[in-house]
Amino acid sequence: MLDSSKPEYPPLPLIQTWIWMMTQSGNPEIQEKGQSNLIASFGSLAKANEYLIEQDKNK
Repeated sequence: MLDSSKPEYPPLPLIQTWIWMMTQSGNPEIQEKGQSNLIASFGSLAKANEYLIEQDKNK
């Protein structure tokens, strides 16, 4: 049986793309879309950041 207590997040390359969109694209519409995708997936940018830090520790 699947463990439903652990949330499923998008693949790391997709998350990194959204971060690039938000921080490097230089286009306000693309920046907003990257931010909204992260918030939709994690609930907040802080949670997305925590997830990325955890992924980095697990390398």
